[in-house]
Amino acid sequence: MAEWWRGAVIYQIYPRSFLDTNGDGVGDLAGVIAKLDYIAALGVDGIWLSPFYPSPMKDFGYDVSDYVGVDPLFGTLADFDALLAGAHARGLKVIIDQVWSHTSDKHSWFVESTSSRDNPKADWYVWADPKPDGTPPNNWLAVFGGASWTWSTTRRQYYLHNFLVEQPDLNLWRPEVRAAILDVARFWLDRGVDGFRLDVINFIVHDAELRDNPAADLNATPAQVTQMQRHVFDRSRPEALGFIAELRALTDSYGERMTVGEVVDNPPLPRQQEYVEPGRLHTAYGFHMLTARRGTPALFVEALTSWADAAGWPSWSLGNHDVARFASRLAADDPRATQTLMAALICLRGTIFLYQGEELGLPQAKVPFERLRDPYDIAAWPGGVGRDGARTPMPWQSDAPQGGFSSAAETWLPVDEGQRSLAVDRQEGDPGAMLAFTRALVALRKATPALAVGDARVIAAPEGVLAFERLEGSERVLCVFELGGARASLALKDLVGATPLMLWGDAALSGGGVALGPFGGAILRLAG
Repeated sequence: MAEWWRGAVIYQIYPRSFLDTNGDGVGDLAGVIAKLDYIAALGVDGIWLSPFYPSPMKDFGYDVSDYVGVDPLFGTLADFDALLAGAHARGLKVIIDQVWSHTSDKHSWFVESTSSRDNPKADWYVWADPKPDGTPPNNWLAVFGGASWTWSTTRRQYYLHNFLVEQPDLNLWRPEVRAAILDVARFWLDRGVDGFRLDVINFIVHDAELRDNPAADLNATPAQVTQMQRHVFDRSRPEALGFIAELRALTDSYGERMTVGEVVDNPPLPRQQEYVEPGRLHTAYGFHMLTARRGTPALFVEALTSWADAAGWPSWSLGNHDVARFASRLAADDPRATQTLMAALICLRGTIFLYQGEELGLPQAKVPFERLRDPYDIAAWPGGVGRDGARTPMPWQSDAPQGGFSSAAETWLPVDEGQRSLAVDRQEGDPGAMLAFTRALVALRKATPALAVGDARVIAAPEGVLAFERLEGSERVLCVFELGGARASLALKDLVGATPLMLWGDAALSGGGVALGPFGGAILRLAG
């Protein structure tokens, strides 16, 4: 069976912010269709499409009210079919978000479940009686703050929600619920999707005894109250892995399909590995890089070494719709550092995910408080997680109204004026731009088996320098990146006959080593 996903580069599209074609200020599926040639020109292997299903939009699509439809805000099922056909015609795979930990409280399943304690779907969600004093059944805390339990006056019970009150958790202990979810998977697989990105997949099963979580061993004040617990009983339960195996068997029966899981837990890397052991997910990613605050060599070294002897295949990204853009968070808005961190990412062993706008080097957008839409950011103000600042509209045309994203007088989030200078039309055709640099990196990875699927070996390097080798058969590729902002050099014995594949930032082969300017980098093919 072909494994197109192994070593692939996949481009994440957040439809609300990609391109608006009907002038309502919100991106849509037709906007994705209109930009398929642009996506294909990046050289990526596929698209990850964030949720486009019917939803009240309390969490902007991650609160699904119908798993097998398209929200009118984004278009129709016919639009989705056209998107899928257009992508496939250009050689692009399409994987779609699936949110199976929870639904919207407006989903028909929950409406029925909450109506009584004895209806056919009464136990499709996680319900529990209060303690004798009326308080919730345990101490579990929601990711978005506060208790994970909300009281239903109809059932006179609490229901579990790991995120917003409007996102009740499904009860995957029930065979009927698992069967219903697998039916959802079949619907989209039959439609022709190439796989699924599985939202918070390690949240899908809870402890049946509802035991209290222990306190976390913290030496510093946590950024979020939920970090004051070790989430032993409300996530990453071993019982979830049985459903994962069922899903894998289903997707494998369709041929060349893939599953990538989002695994949110601490420690991130071991949890990530647990979900990709044989017979489970094809690949998974965690928040090792997504929550980091500095783009240091140690960040990448830990990623590489943690997987050196692990089973399964990792996935990596520096950013997505849930965290501040990496150009600001990891590179301190330095274009040179942004460029070199992108190169380090694309040279990693694993499947690579790029979030829309990263190919342009977009920094975190500035969104004033009165324009915030994300309930998570609003609740955490000031100093929130920055999700809205990573979700502002894509700048297509520097001088056009709304940056070419929309003809609307006001867009769902404001266009950041500071991003106009990095718009696609400004960078298109400029060989020195971040867009050209990203395209060159993706093309190099695709043309170089060692970079795409080879093993990885970390090489000792001076402070501030990241160095590793990628190996596939007789092909050896050396990757060296200066991440400290200072000139550096790396002495190596086997550079005789080395062929430069990419050099930047005053990088050069010099005297049996590699010389690097601040935030410089070199990718070299070594002689066999």
